[in-house]
Amino acid sequence: MTDTDVIIVGAGPTGLMLAGELRLAGVRPLVLERQPQPREIPKASGIGGRILDVLRYRGLLERFEAAGSGPYPPPRFPFGGVYLDLTQLADPPMRALPIAQAGIERVLDEHARELGADIRRGHEVVGVSQDVAVVTVDVHGPDGPYRVTARYLVGCDGGRSRIRDMAGIAFPGTTLPEVNRLGQVTTPDSVTVLGDGHLDVPGIGRIAAGFTRTDRGMFALHATPEMLFLQTTEDETTEYDNDEPMTLTELQDSIRRVLGADLPLGEPMRLSRYVFQDRQAERYRDGRILLAGDAAHLFPATGTALNAGMTDTVNLAWKLAADIDGWAPEGLLDTYHHERHFAGARARLQTRAQVALRRGDDPAAEALREVFRELLADEPASRRMGALVGGADIRYPAPGPDQHALTGAFAPDLTLHTDRGITSVAELMHTARPIFLDLADRPDLREVAQDWQHRIDIVTAKADDRPADAFLIRPDAHIAWAATIDEPADTAALALREALSTWFGAPLEAAM
Repeated sequence: MTDTDVIIVGAGPTGLMLAGELRLAGVRPLVLERQPQPREIPKASGIGGRILDVLRYRGLLERFEAAGSGPYPPPRFPFGGVYLDLTQLADPPMRALPIAQAGIERVLDEHARELGADIRRGHEVVGVSQDVAVVTVDVHGPDGPYRVTARYLVGCDGGRSRIRDMAGIAFPGTTLPEVNRLGQVTTPDSVTVLGDGHLDVPGIGRIAAGFTRTDRGMFALHATPEMLFLQTTEDETTEYDNDEPMTLTELQDSIRRVLGADLPLGEPMRLSRYVFQDRQAERYRDGRILLAGDAAHLFPATGTALNAGMTDTVNLAWKLAADIDGWAPEGLLDTYHHERHFAGARARLQTRAQVALRRGDDPAAEALREVFRELLADEPASRRMGALVGGADIRYPAPGPDQHALTGAFAPDLTLHTDRGITSVAELMHTARPIFLDLADRPDLREVAQDWQHRIDIVTAKADDRPADAFLIRPDAHIAWAATIDEPADTAALALREALSTWFGAPLEAAM
C-alpha cells in the first residue's frame, strides 16, 4: 500500500493542471513544490491555442477569463520576426487569453484543491528511487526530512528538471545564444502613439511598430495610447538566474544598445527575461517516472510552452488512472509518450521555423521573411499556420488501417439535441468521462457500447452537422474511433469493439 497514488513534482501550471485532471479521474495526487510560496515573478502573460478549448471542455474557461487581464485581443501573433495575422478569419484556429502566469496558477491551484488534491509548498524532493511496483521519494519539508511512496511520479519541475536527471532521461537539444527581454509599461506623456501604431519620440523621431533590426539585435514594439509592449533580442551567452527579476533599467539599457537611443518608458506592468532552448526528452517515461511540460520539452519561441505542457497532462491523467485502477489495456500508458512526443515534435517544428526566420540578418533572410509575409496573406496558409502554432492540427496516429479522417483528432464541439434538451460535446466533457456518442440512432453500435457501460457514458443525440454516425471520445476529448456514414453495420460494430478494447480494456462481462 502506497501513501498516495501519484506524486507530482512542481506546482506550476503543468503540475497543477495534472493534479486537477487526476482528481477528476478519482486518483489521489500529492503535489510537492520546493518554493514556499507561489511565484509572483512575471513569466507567461497568457494562454492560447488548443488548451483554451480543453479548459472550455472542462468547464473552467470562464474562471480563467474572470482572472484575466482583459478581453481577448485580436488574433495577431509574432512569428519569427513577422506577424501571423488571423484577424480576417471568422473562426481563427489560434487565439490567446491575456492572463499572468500567477493568475493561471491561482485558478488551477484553487480548482485542484476544491477537488481534493494535496498540494504542499516548501517541500523539496531530494531523492527518488523506484522498483516494479512503487516510487519512493525523499523530501525535505518545513518540519524536516520525510519519505513518501506512490504508484507513479510525474516530473513537472521545469526545464532544469531534477526528476528528469534522477531518472537518467536524456534531454538533447541546443540553447540559443541570445537573451530576450520583454516589457509591458505604461505609455509616458512624452511619447505620442500615432494612428498607425508607430511612436513619435522627442529627440529621436519615429520608431516603427513591429520588428526593427539593427546590427546589435532586434527590437519589437506594439503600442497603444495607454500601453507599450516591448521586446529586445540580443546575441549574448550570459547565464541569468531565472529567479532574479529583471529591472526597468536593464530593459532600458538593452533598448539603448539595440536602437542606439534612449526610449522613455512609463511605469512597468510586466518585466521578464528569458533564454530560448530547443530540447525534447528522449522519452517521457522511465518505468514509474514520467515527465510533462517543460521537463519534457523546451521550445525556441514564445506562446507554445504552456499550451503544450497543460495539454500533456490531459493526455496523461486518464491513462495513469486506468493503470492505477487496474483496468488499463496493455500498452495504454505507453501511448502517452507516443502521442505527446509526437505533439512536442510538431511544436518544435514550428518554433524552429521561427528561429530560422528570426535570426537571419542577411538579404536572403529578409527575402525569406518577405515571401513568408506574402504567403500568410492567403487564408488557407494563415489558417494552416494558426492551427500549427496553436496545436489545433494535432491528430494522434491511430492504430489500424482505414481509420475515419477524424480518428485521433480533437472532438468538434457539436450542438447536440437529446431527449433531455440541447447540450454540446464541450458540456459532456466536463466530467472527463469517455463518451460513446450516437448521432444516427444506431442500436447496433449502442449494443456494442453497452458492454463497456461501466467505463463510458453512452449518449444518443442529433446534430445539425453530422460528420460521422457515431464517435468514441476519450477523456482528453480526442476521438478514439468514428463510424463512417453508410459504413456496413458489421464492419462498424467490429471496429467499435476493437477500439473500446484498445482504449478501455475488457468488456463488462469479462471484467467481472
